Amino acid sequence: MFQGPFAESIIHNAMDEQLLSIHIHNIRDYTTDKHHVTDDYAYGGGGGMVMKPDPIFTAVESILGLTKSQEPRIQNTDSTDQDLARKTPIILMSPAGRRFNHEMAKELARHERIALICGHYEGVDERVREHLCTDAISIGDYVLTGGELPAMVIVDAVARQIPKVLPEFAPLNESHANGLLEYPHYTRPPEFRGWRVPDILLSGHHAKIEKWRQQQSELRTRAANSQELIVEG
Repeated sequence: MFQGPFAESIIHNAMDEQLLSIHIHNIRDYTTDKHHVTDDYAYGGGGGMVMKPDPIFTAVESILGLTKSQEPRIQNTDSTDQDLARKTPIILMSPAGRRFNHEMAKELARHERIALICGHYEGVDERVREHLCTDAISIGDYVLTGGELPAMVIVDAVARQIPKVLPEFAPLNESHANGLLEYPHYTRPPEFRGWRVPDILLSGHHAKIEKWRQQQSELRTRAANSQELIVEG
C-alpha cells in the first residue's frame, strides 16, 4: 500500500535527497506463533477482530530501542516537559484521536523521528494506546479500513514542512499556512469556453494583485467556515 505514494513526486524526491527517510515494518514479523497471528476476538463479544498488544509492543520497542515498561506513555499534549519533547512521538492512527491539522504537521516536522502505528480490523487493544503511544490522531470523522491511508496523509503533510523539501517560499503561501485558505489560481489561456481570467491578474500591477489575492483568501476561508458551522449546527 505504501510503495506507490512514497515512490512518487515530492516524497520520492525528498528521500532521494536524504531529507527524510521512511521505514515500513510489518507487525506480523514480531509475532511468536506459527501462523503470525496479530488479531483475536474481542473480550465481551461484538463483531470484528482486535489487534493484539504483544506484537505491537514488541515491534515498537525493538524498532525504537525502547526498554519494556509498565508505565503509561500517553501524555497531555500541553506538557512542557523538556524530556518528553526529546522522545520519539509514538502515534496511533485512530478515529478517537485528535483531529489532524496544519499546526500538528508543523509540530511533528520538528521531531527527529516519529513512529506511526496503523490500526486495522475492529481496532487495537486499548493497552497500546494507554501504555505505549504518546498520542492518537484522526484525519477526520469517518471510518477507514485501516490506519495505512491516514499514515500516508500524515507523512505527506509533515514532509512538506521539512526544510528544503519544497522551495523556500512554498510552505508559507499554501492553504492553512497563515490561517487562510489559498486564493484562486489561473493559467493560460486567458479565456476558456467564455470564462475569462480576472482582469486584475492580467494587469501587471503587483500591489493590486496581492491585495486581490488576500481578499479572495479571506472570502474562501469565511465561506468554508460558514459551511462547517452549518454542518455542525
